[in-house]
Amino acid sequence: MEHANKNVGALLDRTLRLIKQRYILTFREAQVDLTPEQWVIIDQLVEHEGLSQTELANGSFKNAPTVSRIIDLLQKKGLLERRPAPNDGRQRQIYLTAAGRALHAELQPRVLQLREMGWQQLSEEDFITLQRILNQVFTNFSEREQEQRPEW
Repeated sequence: MEHANKNVGALLDRTLRLIKQRYILTFREAQVDLTPEQWVIIDQLVEHEGLSQTELANGSFKNAPTVSRIIDLLQKKGLLERRPAPNDGRQRQIYLTAAGRALHAELQPRVLQLREMGWQQLSEEDFITLQRILNQVFTNFSEREQEQRPEW
């Protein structure tokens, strides 16, 4: 098993870097100043408007400070806004602006085409298997990280 998984980390890294590069190129071709990380936040808000920063962080697998910076940048670009939560004025919910929704509508066909390009020659079963494996590897590392944290 040691030899079989020796290059998996490098394969994952290589694949992720190429996917990010393709997203960046796709956004540049559309003449849009956007990163893949910013796209993930916008895409989440199309599905579920009014999410909190914590919910966006959980959904994007990013830490809270990183998501806060992304939200700040997208707000400066006029693509989203923070509003007080109805039940707790201290909390903020994040909403897309009309410009944010329009940008998503413009880019969504390109993103779907990009995803289809990545999955060509792979079956639905391949996709499900890959998700299951990646989730299991993530769980394995997460559990190990939990075990190694010192108790204060």
